[in-house]
Amino acid sequence: MDDLFPGDSYSTPEGIPRAMSERLLLGSRWSVYSHFIATILRSRSLARKGLYDDEAWAMSSLDVIRDLERCSARFRIEGLDKVRSAEGPLVFASNHMSTLETLVLPGLIRPMKPVTYVVKSKLMKGFFWGPIMRSRDPIAVSRTDPRADLEIVLREGQARLAAGISVIIFPQGTRTESWKREGFNSLGAKLASKAGVKVMPVAIKTDYWGSSGLFRGFGPVHRELPIHIEFGEAMEVSGRGKAEHELCLDFIESRLRSWGARMG
Repeated sequence: MDDLFPGDSYSTPEGIPRAMSERLLLGSRWSVYSHFIATILRSRSLARKGLYDDEAWAMSSLDVIRDLERCSARFRIEGLDKVRSAEGPLVFASNHMSTLETLVLPGLIRPMKPVTYVVKSKLMKGFFWGPIMRSRDPIAVSRTDPRADLEIVLREGQARLAAGISVIIFPQGTRTESWKREGFNSLGAKLASKAGVKVMPVAIKTDYWGSSGLFRGFGPVHRELPIHIEFGEAMEVSGRGKAEHELCLDFIESRLRSWGARMG
């Protein structure tokens, strides 16, 4: 699979034509979400037919990026060469701000490395998301029993990594638009240590796609806010990974501060 974003960085170019939905739906949030819903329905159809493979996953991710750019989104992605040059599978430990990063990261990572997610088990059963999620063979956790979830992630995460499949983890567990250092647990570093692979921090600022309000996954769209994604250095993990966990925190926090994110 060819890189969808060759080079170390990517910035949304100037002069991208606006989507017709921006005019028809008067620049409302539903202009953005109408494209997303259409992509999800196409992906679900492919998944139900057994055709939603890794390439289709990456291409649907690219569709989301391109559609967002036509709805005034401005991406700034950095550190892609760090992913490209890291040997073997990785544990990607990312902060979690909105639905957007779950849709976009596959298009960035999958062309370079096989990858899957740690996800909430209820997503595996949903009418829309279920067929898509199941096709990606993710690691499903309950989010209600931390001890059991830890055992599942360590056991199944090691199996995926041993098979050469990288794992994306959101250690905050839930989407939050403000950064709280203490809310980002050390599961990413622990898994990397157990599996004998490197951990790579990922800093994201995706509050373009709001998650507040009546429709949590479809909150207000903040077209004035740029979308930032940056990959850090892949790190060998020693012991229980406490030092590497702190370095992940430092990386994410420093990037969020530089981007003007809300700090908790």
